[in-house]
Amino acid sequence: MGRIKQLDSQTANMIAAGEVVERPMGVVKELVENAIDAGSTRIDVVIEEGGITRLTVQDNGCGMDAEDAQLAFGRHATSKIRSENDLWSIHTLGFRGEALPSIASVSKLTLTSSDGKDATRVIVEYGKTTSVSPYPCSQGTSVTVEGLFYQTPARLKHMRSSAYEASLIQNVISSFALSHPEIAFSLVSDGREAFRTSGQGDLLEVIWIVYGRAAAELAIPVDFSDYDYHVTGYLIKPSATRASRSMMHIFLNQRMVRTYKLYKAVQDGYEDFIVKGRYPLCVLNIEMDPHILDVNVHPSKWEVRLSKETQLEYLIRDNVRNALKGNILAPKAEIREARTQIFEPISFDTDRLIEEAQKKQAAVRQPEPVQTIPEESVKQPESITYTEEKKADEEILKEIWSVQEKKPVYDEPKKPAFPDMQVIGQLHKKFILCAVESGLVIIDQHAAQERVHYEEYLQKLNQNPVMMDLLVPVTVHVSDDLVRRCDEINASVEDLHVAFEPFGHDTLMVRTVPSWMKDIEEEPFLQDVLDQFRNDRESRYTRMEKKTIATMACHHSIRFNKSLTMDEMKEVVRQLSLCENPYHCPHGRPTFITLDEKELTKEFLR
Repeated sequence: MGRIKQLDSQTANMIAAGEVVERPMGVVKELVENAIDAGSTRIDVVIEEGGITRLTVQDNGCGMDAEDAQLAFGRHATSKIRSENDLWSIHTLGFRGEALPSIASVSKLTLTSSDGKDATRVIVEYGKTTSVSPYPCSQGTSVTVEGLFYQTPARLKHMRSSAYEASLIQNVISSFALSHPEIAFSLVSDGREAFRTSGQGDLLEVIWIVYGRAAAELAIPVDFSDYDYHVTGYLIKPSATRASRSMMHIFLNQRMVRTYKLYKAVQDGYEDFIVKGRYPLCVLNIEMDPHILDVNVHPSKWEVRLSKETQLEYLIRDNVRNALKGNILAPKAEIREARTQIFEPISFDTDRLIEEAQKKQAAVRQPEPVQTIPEESVKQPESITYTEEKKADEEILKEIWSVQEKKPVYDEPKKPAFPDMQVIGQLHKKFILCAVESGLVIIDQHAAQERVHYEEYLQKLNQNPVMMDLLVPVTVHVSDDLVRRCDEINASVEDLHVAFEPFGHDTLMVRTVPSWMKDIEEEPFLQDVLDQFRNDRESRYTRMEKKTIATMACHHSIRFNKSLTMDEMKEVVRQLSLCENPYHCPHGRPTFITLDEKELTKEFLR
């Protein structure tokens, strides 16, 4: 008896805050959703130190009078639903009535609101209302949150750096702008404007701001529907892809959700047009009857359920594929002026360097040839004493030890001999046919070149490369949060010998690149590097894996399905034979297979 007790409202609010408010980004998301539901046409967000110290969300919506401003802090107090029947047809982004009391229980919250007639200010400090008074302000609502999680250190210690938290907030504001282009959004971080849209209802303009000019110029408008769903938005042509799905935005009734099955449906539509491991860019809004969309799944409202999800997957996959087929997918070649090479300190001939290194290695490892002496000139050894023999042995041992000290402590494993291949020809512009002693070898020219480039890039990453000054610096469109984290980015990509410089509030610039990057497209490669830095989830500073970097470089440099001359095929075989591991590509696929002559003979019943 007496073991079960009713929790007080403050404790209940703090428990709810653990689900609704995980970090400053969650606070901004809830407050912006309230502002959108209030019919706002302008929403301004101001944050300090990633929102941990202070954040403000201000709108010009309908506002509240004094009574509503106080009732808004009660548990499950909302103006968006009235009864349980309303849960089956939710037309607003918020409806649970948990956001404000949850946020106020873990921070100092100041709310000022006016409905055009009555203006009020309410101050709540960590769940306790300390002040309610009239306060002159324009129509709309402004919510300021200070000292978030200061009285809940268990949650505060799990916060990341202020720059990282600011980047999450900018991402969610960008998503709101894409789902509601008719609303003017602005974000000011630490006194500097990081993001702004005009609110003129032009989705393509917002795509330009979020994705950059190159993606906006490749945008394909889509508009398709069936009896239950109506899908509108833009697809970006497959010539622009990313290393992650962070630039795939799918909204359900203009609501931000995480629906991995719908992401997969879009990827399936792009399947025939992009390589494996790359992700498309898109902005799609799906309108439907609220009765078939259940948003009451989780307090954070990121997860939803659809009653006809499979039908929607087929609709998206088929229409995305058809939309891409009906557009010109081949990118236009950009005509550039011929570059005059003014100064080149060192000629970077890879083949020559490899041959010289092999000659040096052979000279070190091969013993000196033994000189043969005619038997007539050989004299019989004279008898020597034990002391003289011991002294001679010691001198020999000293020479042996001096040589051993220069060698590594371990014995390197012996590299298996690469088979001697004689090129016969090419099959279907994909495979190189070679004759070997045991039979027939079939080389996958794509995998072989990938292995060669992979080891070449690894070698160049491990040394100080020759740097090239670019006549026209490479610019990459990014969000403001990455511009502010430029020092962190440069620390993480130090192995690449690339240095980013801020160029405005939404662009990073690179003036100098290693000479090995002349064979790849610099801008897509650098965009992939920045995407991988943005999506880091394990450490504060991303250490770019060299294998991942080399593989990304191969995606932009290797050509397959290409007709090769006999000399080119011989060169592919020669370069493959010089590789440390010539038998597998970086992804684990075999570079060549061997058909044994005995097995071929059996097939002909010999």
